[in-house]
Amino acid sequence: MGAPASGSGEAILRSAWLALTITTLVFFLVVVDVSAVNVAFPSIEDDLGSSRSTLSWIISAYNIVVATGLLPAGRLADSLGRKRMFVPGVAIFLVGSLACGLAPGVGWLIAARVVQAVGGSIISATAIAVVLPEFPFDRRGMVIGIAGATAALGGVAGPALGSILIDAFGWRSIFLINVPACLAILLLAPRLLRESKDPAASGRIDLLGAPLGTVAVALIMFGVVQSEAWGLADPRSIALVVVGLALLPVLIWRSARHPEPLLDLDLFAIRSFSSTSAGVAVYSLAFTSGFLVNSLLLQDLWDQSITTTGLALVFSPVLAAVGSPIAGSLADRIGHRWILGVGSALCGLANIGYLLALDDEPAVFTRFVPLSLIVGVGIGLSISSWSSAGLADVAPARFGVANATIRTVQQCAFALGVSVVITLLTVGGDRTPLTGFRFAWLWVGGCYLASAVLIVLTFPAGSSRDRAEAAAAGPTGGRRGGGRS
Repeated sequence: MGAPASGSGEAILRSAWLALTITTLVFFLVVVDVSAVNVAFPSIEDDLGSSRSTLSWIISAYNIVVATGLLPAGRLADSLGRKRMFVPGVAIFLVGSLACGLAPGVGWLIAARVVQAVGGSIISATAIAVVLPEFPFDRRGMVIGIAGATAALGGVAGPALGSILIDAFGWRSIFLINVPACLAILLLAPRLLRESKDPAASGRIDLLGAPLGTVAVALIMFGVVQSEAWGLADPRSIALVVVGLALLPVLIWRSARHPEPLLDLDLFAIRSFSSTSAGVAVYSLAFTSGFLVNSLLLQDLWDQSITTTGLALVFSPVLAAVGSPIAGSLADRIGHRWILGVGSALCGLANIGYLLALDDEPAVFTRFVPLSLIVGVGIGLSISSWSSAGLADVAPARFGVANATIRTVQQCAFALGVSVVITLLTVGGDRTPLTGFRFAWLWVGGCYLASAVLIVLTFPAGSSRDRAEAAAAGPTGGRRGGGRS
């Protein structure tokens, strides 16, 4: 395939664009499948005859396994090879999808979703890392922006595509549609993708740190997910999270001593990476929970139809999908600090706008949708820029574990944010239904605004290219560039 592009002004090979196409396609399938499952819940419940609480594990099991699998997958990808991990990940996702589509009962379906999640975690950890070395250093923000746009479109297309498939072919079709697509990708990927990995890696995986970190994240995720049913203050939820958190210092101690640790602590010495990790954690507390609040507003409080709800919610993600590649290209030129700051601030202000402008009376297209357009612009500026910001100053050899670390933080924060919002809706709803929504909007808006302040105060100025050139000019220039904390 030729040497990878590494500098400004280099031609991007046609094979690089084809490689990006197939990796973003499978990433699109992963996102679509997650959002389509929500639409399929009533059909699955009727067909398999299971309770709603049991069926909730179709989503919960998937989220827990993805979160716990990201770090091991990222470390293995850097050590063994990104292509060597990505292709089996697609195969595992295919097998899981086929098993979901053929599931005779709910137990089988949940187990199949676990298999699917293993493949999804590998794909999520490697889909970007496997193609980034093919692109020039100053075009990588654009590449990650395309991946972000793909994810946004997947979020939009999932419910709509799921509804069409379920009406025409039944709920099993939302899983079976992945099979031919994954087969095509498995045929193309070996020829289009070039192998890349950390040249310094010995291939020795930390056999103690890997299960330790997996168990820690799994306990935290399990406690957070179960808090939606048990309550945030339930002793069982608290105990699971506390034990998981208690294992993290042990993981850090182990990672500081192993040559190829599960958690690469040296990454946190890179200022842009540590700033992104903190900022994306706060941002992610608001992201998924914000969309949930608005969906419940439209359907539960305002009693809107599924059609009206889908139409009202579609504008924001579509606007985000259009804006993500533009934001990525802009970040390549001027840097991430103000793009992320402005994007997060717009999301926060729009949610405060919901709090001030919306009440019990439906105002879908006169108030809600105009405010959601502001959210769409903010999401377009920020959602894909978080990933490119985290990888901006990271050496290509460490793309896998760096991307996996950021996505693990995101997954845990997504789950925690949803649990907090459900609690706020319940507590506030004991007064009036609208009070619960106002509590939730205050939480979501506050988290977005906090992430904006955090990133503006801590992220290094300039583009990654500017910082690399400053670092090459000498130690003094490197410190001015802010590449290291």
